[in-house]
Amino acid sequence: MTPVLILPGLFGSEDAHWQTAWLRDHPESRLVHQDNWDHPHLSLWRATLEAVLEEAGEAYIVAHSLGCLLAASLATRPAAARVRGALLVAPCDLPATEKLHPGQIAFGTMPTAELPFPSIVVGSLNDHYMSLDRLTLFARLWGSELRNAGLAGHVNVASGYGRWPGGYRVFETLKARTRHLDKIPQKKPSLGREASSAW
Repeated sequence: MTPVLILPGLFGSEDAHWQTAWLRDHPESRLVHQDNWDHPHLSLWRATLEAVLEEAGEAYIVAHSLGCLLAASLATRPAAARVRGALLVAPCDLPATEKLHPGQIAFGTMPTAELPFPSIVVGSLNDHYMSLDRLTLFARLWGSELRNAGLAGHVNVASGYGRWPGGYRVFETLKARTRHLDKIPQKKPSLGREASSAW
């Protein structure tokens, strides 16, 4: 079974977070542990991820917040060939994140290269870490399908996201499409009730 690498963001994912529940619910999943969750440094975090990918051979990625930018930073690196697909949930915008957490993050600039692996971005209408306009822009740049979760905040514990069956369903869609080696087409976010009701 292809392993699933769980990539948290700043401060890691607490026990009540949906990523932690994912680890419990999916035995093939594995946390990519970083030595310093409180002061993320791109080169250090990426080196850890690349080492885990090399050991795994190939893997899916399920990332949240800053972890999405870590995954996207692989786009032009050899390790990207080991990624079967990525679910990128509530990616953060570096300028907004650095303003909210001054002096804590050393992640350079936002990754803009198209991802060479299939990907789905899940975002919301009211995430203070990433505006909808910026979310739409980066999903397009990355070549990702964009799913709108409605008024879901940062899709974290504070937004009411513990165990998250909706995320499992989106991930199964991603896996089904990657089995056919199809690049997932980018979709514009829907702003109506239909988008939010699925979550």
